[in-house]
Amino acid sequence: MPEEQSQTIMAVDELQAIIQRCQILEEADFKGEDFSLFQVAGQKCLEDGYAAQLLEVIQNEKNKVIIKNMGWNLISPLVRCIFMYKQEDDKREHCLKILDQLAQLCNPKELFLGLLEQIEQASGEQVCQTVMLLLQPLQTVLLKLQNKKAYSLGLSLAMIMNQLTPLPVPYTKQQIQEDKLGLCQCCNAVVDFTKPFVNEVIKNMEKSSEYNDMELKEELLKFCMKCLKYPLLTAQLEQLEGIEEHPFRHFATEIIDVLWDIRELIPLVFLHHKSISPHWENQEFADIEQKNSADSLACLSYLMFVQHFGIDCFPMVFSPSYLLQCNMKHIEVLLKRTEESMLSKGLDLVKVMTLCPIEHLRKKSLNILQLFIDKFDTEGKYTLFRCLLKTSNHAGVEGYIIKNIKDQIHLSLTRACDNIWFTGHHLISLLDLVLLLPEGAETDLLQNSDRIMASLNLLRYLVIKDCESDNQTGVWTTLAKIEQNFLKPLHVGLNMSKAHYEAEIKNKKENRREAHSSNTVCSVTVSGEKMPAMTTEMQLQVLHSALFTFDLIESVLARVEELIEVKIKAVMDENS
Repeated sequence: MPEEQSQTIMAVDELQAIIQRCQILEEADFKGEDFSLFQVAGQKCLEDGYAAQLLEVIQNEKNKVIIKNMGWNLISPLVRCIFMYKQEDDKREHCLKILDQLAQLCNPKELFLGLLEQIEQASGEQVCQTVMLLLQPLQTVLLKLQNKKAYSLGLSLAMIMNQLTPLPVPYTKQQIQEDKLGLCQCCNAVVDFTKPFVNEVIKNMEKSSEYNDMELKEELLKFCMKCLKYPLLTAQLEQLEGIEEHPFRHFATEIIDVLWDIRELIPLVFLHHKSISPHWENQEFADIEQKNSADSLACLSYLMFVQHFGIDCFPMVFSPSYLLQCNMKHIEVLLKRTEESMLSKGLDLVKVMTLCPIEHLRKKSLNILQLFIDKFDTEGKYTLFRCLLKTSNHAGVEGYIIKNIKDQIHLSLTRACDNIWFTGHHLISLLDLVLLLPEGAETDLLQNSDRIMASLNLLRYLVIKDCESDNQTGVWTTLAKIEQNFLKPLHVGLNMSKAHYEAEIKNKKENRREAHSSNTVCSVTVSGEKMPAMTTEMQLQVLHSALFTFDLIESVLARVEELIEVKIKAVMDENS
């Protein structure tokens, strides 16, 4: 008989011998030695590839009591073997069936601890694989637990999140699609894992409006708060072309749904404005949440007000000033962070307030934004300005940032200390974002007038303050690029825009003569949005105002080009 076959038969025989001995014992008579022998024999069967024989033993009704008490000891070798076999291997399938059987038959308390131990011991690339493998048996076991179900769920979720949190969050489109460590898939699997417990909370609340058993709800809320901080605060949540269902957007939707289902979504949005709901019995938890939840709440605000997750649930009864007040703390939290993914979320929240239709609130918001800007050192300001120029998509904000850039350049040129961030190659890189038209000559100059005027004023300042011989800012080095990307397209755009608006004015005047009354009401569309009904006279005023804006831009443009020409001529005269 071959040696390998002999060893396998020995392993199966040993297991059968232990089983036969234990079958005649009462449950209370099982000894530590029995547990050890069962574990060793079962492990050997698994490692030798005879999971099918072990499965038969476990499924045998006569062995039910033995498996109930001893089966959990097989979890560790079982998980090891599952990862050892390939997906299509029959042996792996047998191992998965054994795992399912153990979840059904074993003592829930013992198996629960065994499963958590495996999750805790996982590391590196196997963390997500292990979590996803054990979620189903873990859920089965938790649903069997009557006492301490909430505590055990909280322990499970805390363990899982502690294991996931050190993993890097996929950020780029390629990283999300590859999902190298399985984090995207794992996060969504974990939130699915919680659904039976969410449903239990919902049923209990429906039975009684005075639902007193808050423990399960409390654990689910803790989990959601952790998920808001990781991975959602770090994750890229913009819709990405080519990804039909963005895994983190789906995850965010699920977390918002859980919060809504357990009736904590709206209270959380306003949590910073009042303490955690007084029904929390665990004051220690309340204190910890108050101290550590700032990042999570800022992320929640971003999800609702920027990405509009859960916005359909949000009551539309709050004034813009109140919502602005609510968001200020969150914006402060996010803008203090240096990580681009978090800083950009803060900038997106800034957009919410700067697009506010109420003028005095908008001005107040900009004052607050300036206070935040002033808190950064020069490198921080530089990074902040770059991010805002890339993400704001709002000419008013961009104009305001360009004015701040001008102020920083002025400080750099007038102070004795050397500032590398707003001079030289760093500044040139920043000017590439400032001194250009977003859509070239076809840019909507009226819509972007704030940004264009701020850019021209900055360029005029640079030409006046920085001599070509010194070239501290680098503007003279990059002048050809500025002319190509900014000045020439602006000339073309101004000519096109003025011709268009002058033709519109002519048409309006001709139509007015033909109309029966100068009070004929017409409609006007600006930037794709239909404006309130206006008379022809009102429309003419708007068109003339636009021409005035173009004349103003053209005047400053001419002055800038004149200054450039004078400076260049002076240098040429010196050299001749």
